[in-house]
Amino acid sequence: MKKIGFDSQKYIRLQSQHIRERIEQFGGKLYLEFGGKLFDDYHASRVLPGFEPDNKIKMLLELRDQAEIVIAINANDIEKNKRRGDLGITYDVDVTRLIDIFHNFGLYVGSIALTQYAGQPSANIFESKMTKLGLKVYKLYQIPNYPSDLKLIVSDEGYGRSDYIETTRSLVVVTAPGPGSGKMATCLSQLYHDHKRGIKAGYAKFETFPIWNLPLKHPVNLAYEAATADLNDVNMIDPFHLEAYGQTAVNYNRDVESFPLLRTIFERIFGECPYKSPTDMGVNMVGMSIVDDEVCREASYNEIIRRYFKAACQVRQGVSTSENEVGKIEMLMRTLKIEPEMRSVVPAAIEIAEQTGHPAAAIELPDGAVVTGKTTELFGPSSAVLLNALKKLAGIADEVKLISPEVIRTIQTLKIDYMKSQNPRLHTDEMLVALAISAASDENAMKAMQMLDALKGCDVHISVILSSVDDSVFKRLGMNLTCEPTYENNNLYHK
Repeated sequence: MKKIGFDSQKYIRLQSQHIRERIEQFGGKLYLEFGGKLFDDYHASRVLPGFEPDNKIKMLLELRDQAEIVIAINANDIEKNKRRGDLGITYDVDVTRLIDIFHNFGLYVGSIALTQYAGQPSANIFESKMTKLGLKVYKLYQIPNYPSDLKLIVSDEGYGRSDYIETTRSLVVVTAPGPGSGKMATCLSQLYHDHKRGIKAGYAKFETFPIWNLPLKHPVNLAYEAATADLNDVNMIDPFHLEAYGQTAVNYNRDVESFPLLRTIFERIFGECPYKSPTDMGVNMVGMSIVDDEVCREASYNEIIRRYFKAACQVRQGVSTSENEVGKIEMLMRTLKIEPEMRSVVPAAIEIAEQTGHPAAAIELPDGAVVTGKTTELFGPSSAVLLNALKKLAGIADEVKLISPEVIRTIQTLKIDYMKSQNPRLHTDEMLVALAISAASDENAMKAMQMLDALKGCDVHISVILSSVDDSVFKRLGMNLTCEPTYENNNLYHK
C-alpha cells in the first residue's frame, strides 16, 4: 500500500473556504487567475501522495453556484497553430475540449476571451466557429508598448478599448489552454471596466507551486523547478513579503519580477494596491494540507529523477536541443544529494539488461516489490514486464502461460506477413489485446487483466528509449515511466 502524505479532503475544504473569504474581501466579486492544470494535475499527485489529479475541479464544484469560467486564448497562438506538448492538439481545439470537460463536471463556462487580438485571420475564423456553437467571444486588443506604457494601458485606449466580458457570478475563474494566453491581462482588463462601472471586484491568483509556506529548498518546491526547467523558472524568497511582514515566503521569479508593474496598475485603477507582495495575491492552501512531510519529500526525490530521465531522453531524441535543462536538473539532484539509482526500478532494469545483453524493464508494485522483464522472441521488455507484474498482482505462478501460443502466432503472422513489420515481438498494446482475447476462455488471463488498475501510479523504467506505442500504453495505464537516454540500436531512424 502506497503511503499518503497529503489530505485531499482537508485541501478541498480549506481552499474553497479561502476563496470564499477572498470574494468577501473585495465586496462580492473575484477574478481568479488559474495557473497550471485545473484537472489531471499528475505532477501534484506524484509529489504529494494523496493529492487527487482532479482535486481542483472538486474544489470548484464546492463553489459551482458562485463560479463561472472564462477561457482565455491568445490570438497569436491561434495564428501560429500552437500546440499543447502533452496532448499534441492545437490551442484552439483545446478550448473546445476544455469546455466539454467543464460542462461534463457541471461547471458553467460563460465565455471565451480572445486576447492580443489584432485582426488575425485565423482568430477571426475561430471566433466565427465558436459563435456558431453558441459561445460568447470577447476581444481583448493588443496595447502598444505593453507593459511599459502604464498611462496608455490603464486608460480608455488601453484596457478600456477591449470588450467588457459580461459575467453574472461572484467568482470568475480565468483559465487557458497553456501559458502566455493572457489570463492576467483578462483579469486586469475586467477590473478596469468594473471600476469604471462602479462594480466592486478584486483579483487573486491560484498557483499550486511553488508552495509558499514550505522552505525554499524543500524537495517539493525543487521538484517544481525540475518540472519547469525548460522555462527557466526559479524559486526565490519573496522580497516584498519579507519586507512587509518580516516573514519568509517562497514564490517564483516571474511573479516577483512582475509585481512592481502589477502594483502600479492596481494603484492606477483603484488608487491603492490591495496586496503588499506577490505571495499575498495567491490563494494556495496546499502546504496546510500536507500530513506527512517525509512521504512528500521521498515522492519529490523520485519526481526529480523522473524529470531528469525525461529531459535527457528529449535531448537524445532531438525533441529538445537544450542540454541546459538536463544540467539544471542535475544541479537540483546534487543539491538534494540524490542519484538516479535511488529509484529502485533503475538499477533493477539495468542489471537485467547487462545480464542478457538486450533491453530490459522493471516495475515497482504498490507493495514495494520490484518485477523485471527481459526481451524474448515473443515479447519486448515492456510487454514482458507488464505480464510479469500482472501475474504477481494476481498471485499467478510465473511459469503459467497467460496468452495462448496460437493467439501470439496469429498476431505475429498479421504483423510480419500482412503489415510488413520487421519486428515479430508483441508491443504492449498488442500483448494486452492478446491477453483480453485469452481472458474470454482462460480464468488466469481474466484474473491478470483485472489487475491492470492496480498498476496506476507504479514506477517503471526501461533500459532503452521506447517506441511511441509502448510509451502511450504506459501513460494510459497511469504509470510513471522513465527510460535510459539511449536507443536499442545505432540506426539513424527510430520509430
